[in-house]
Amino acid sequence: MSTKSVIFSNPDDVIDFVKIVEKYPFDMDMKRGRYIVDAKSLLGLMNLGFDQKIELKVYEEECENLWKELDKFVAA
Repeated sequence: MSTKSVIFSNPDDVIDFVKIVEKYPFDMDMKRGRYIVDAKSLLGLMNLGFDQKIELKVYEEECENLWKELDKFVAA
């Protein structure tokens, strides 16, 4: 499992993010506070809000290609 924080600035970021993660067969969850949603759920991610750090958990060890594609969303 690997974990990183991501930030979405607007709904278009969420749409782009979901298009990327849907290509991968891994299970992924996103967590902000006490809320946890499936990382492939567009509506679930929209409800987590914008301009806040959201924790992304990927339940797969070999996911370097995924992280490369998601680089623009990863929080500094």
